[in-house]
Amino acid sequence: MKISNSFIYVIAAFLVSITLMLSCCTLVDSAEVGIKFKKFSLTEQGKLDATNVAGYVFYNPFTTDVFTYPTYVQIIDCPSIKITTNDQINFTADPTVHYQLDRNRVVDIFAKYRTSINELQEQVVLTYIVNAYRLVANKYSADGLTANRNSFEEDVRCVLDSTMGKEGFIIGEFTSNIDPPKSLQESIDSKAKAVQAALRAENEVLEAEAKAKIAIATAEGDAKAMKIKADAEAYYNRTIAASLTHNIVLEDWIEKWDGKMPQIQGNSNMMPMINFSH
Repeated sequence: MKISNSFIYVIAAFLVSITLMLSCCTLVDSAEVGIKFKKFSLTEQGKLDATNVAGYVFYNPFTTDVFTYPTYVQIIDCPSIKITTNDQINFTADPTVHYQLDRNRVVDIFAKYRTSINELQEQVVLTYIVNAYRLVANKYSADGLTANRNSFEEDVRCVLDSTMGKEGFIIGEFTSNIDPPKSLQESIDSKAKAVQAALRAENEVLEAEAKAKIAIATAEGDAKAMKIKADAEAYYNRTIAASLTHNIVLEDWIEKWDGKMPQIQGNSNMMPMINFSH
């Protein structure tokens, strides 16, 4: 069966149409923002003629193009940043910053930088972060930065919100990981050890004083107990002595008596009277 040329032309035209349709359509994911812009024209204000798009987007690839930016959170692990305090002490910061693009500002970001998210991060975002850390560090002394790292990070955030926020970047969580120079760290460690030693000595003094007070209280308690015991024994002895003195004297008199009656003058019929009641 011979295929006519007209049928071949129809098939070819259909395939070309399908190819053109595929090249004129793109899908913008829900986690992205699409920017549909005209390649060769500007607005009356001289700005890029672009609009936000989402879902399936059809366009003329000869005069129009579609660029996408992700709007989910991006994480940038910055290389070590050398920061200098106002007393000329060098610290090192290794910040990790979370950020994302403002959906309502992606057209402005693209119009200004015309670059991918990776290049945007390396060339723009990183520059803002480095400048913010160096600017804020210059407002602190070495001791102030060491003792007030939370305040330092709050100041860095304020700078980033001010500079990057107006560009369309939303700053999320970040950590600074600040390290002082070795000499300063050794000095900090020495001070910390000295403070710990002083606290330990103070605690030992307080403990010794407490033990001494306990010993004094114990001794006073023992002395009072002994006095009470001694007073009780003395009272007991006095009571016993008072009750036994007459009997003891009488017993002693009897033991010393030789059995002879005392010699008295008088009638022989008289009996000697001995008073034992005293």
